[in-house]
Amino acid sequence: MRLLDDIADIGRDARRGGWSRHLGDDAEWTLRAWFTEQAERRGLAVETDVNLNLWAWWGTPGPGAVVTGSHLDSVPGGGAHDGPLGVVSALRAVDELRARGVVPARPLAVVVFAEEEGGRFGVPCLGSRLLTGALDPDRARDLRDPDGVSLAEALTQWGRDPARLGAEPERLALIGRFVELHVEQGRALAPRGEALAVGSTIVAHGRWRLSFLGRADHAGTTRLDDRRDPMLPAAATVLAARAAMAHHGDEARATVGRLHAVPGGTNVVASRVDLWLDARGPLPQTLVDDVAAAAYAAAADEGCTVEVRAESVSDAVTLDAALADTLAAVTGAGRLATAAGHDAGVLAAHVPAGMLHVRNPTGVSHAPDEHADDADVEAGVRALADVLEVLCR
Repeated sequence: MRLLDDIADIGRDARRGGWSRHLGDDAEWTLRAWFTEQAERRGLAVETDVNLNLWAWWGTPGPGAVVTGSHLDSVPGGGAHDGPLGVVSALRAVDELRARGVVPARPLAVVVFAEEEGGRFGVPCLGSRLLTGALDPDRARDLRDPDGVSLAEALTQWGRDPARLGAEPERLALIGRFVELHVEQGRALAPRGEALAVGSTIVAHGRWRLSFLGRADHAGTTRLDDRRDPMLPAAATVLAARAAMAHHGDEARATVGRLHAVPGGTNVVASRVDLWLDARGPLPQTLVDDVAAAAYAAAADEGCTVEVRAESVSDAVTLDAALADTLAAVTGAGRLATAAGHDAGVLAAHVPAGMLHVRNPTGVSHAPDEHADDADVEAGVRALADVLEVLCR
């Protein structure tokens, strides 16, 4: 918990509450420096790959490496544990292994993946998607933040070469097994009376951007019949998302958590409204199709147009069964499916990947009230150390 306390004030968001830590902002650079210092204190050799992921190596990098870690960035106004708990627990697990006198027979690395939440450039798991080749580097270079700065421009500002962005098959081939510890997102473990669980599956999910185009005008002088106000079909689409979620059953999720009006004046009819739809479940595209149909109809009624495009889509993932069996045997923990996306889910298409979940007694996540009890955090560290000791034999 001391390590979590060390970073508790980094990225505090006075306006939203919670923490806002995004790729390349002051908080994220501070966290990168903090991680580098902590890793080097432990004798780990730190490097940054071409996709801005941080790697801290115990032993010479080589094939069959055991890798653990998570991310340090957050959603806007997020919680303290989502991401950082996995990184801090990995560092503490290294301490625990050293205290036990363990000398890994395989290379061991702690990784910090870049822009897992997609809070700045919009695509989640950006670092792991680029590493694995799941995201085209040309598309990645053209991603833009809310201020219109492209990722390529940002990389240049940071002294990095945007042309080097992209898949690293040789680095990926070093990973023998990957284990990500993460705070539970949702509330399944508390009713079960369990502090830990082994990840089993990750539900299909994605993000879609809907852009409604109308005509800007004066809020006071423009008559009703003369308006082409994109805010109305946008509002109808928010309601349609809720209706689609209810229609498709208990496992379906459809959420609009972000909306942007242009030009954004209080006394101006908007010319454009962008909203982002997060859809999850067994058939997220079906959800999106229903919402899009409602959006097209509402836009036509107002004399507006709408464009619908996917920003990121992830199929359902089954984490490596053999690794999950090992994690369960070592920790004694049960299994847990999750509807939250993770870097482990991206890596799972390429290497054996697994997850450990630490109980979240309230179930709140992506919000300031996200929580894990100290005793459960320590149990997670011990379990991760036990797993790494077995995997590194």
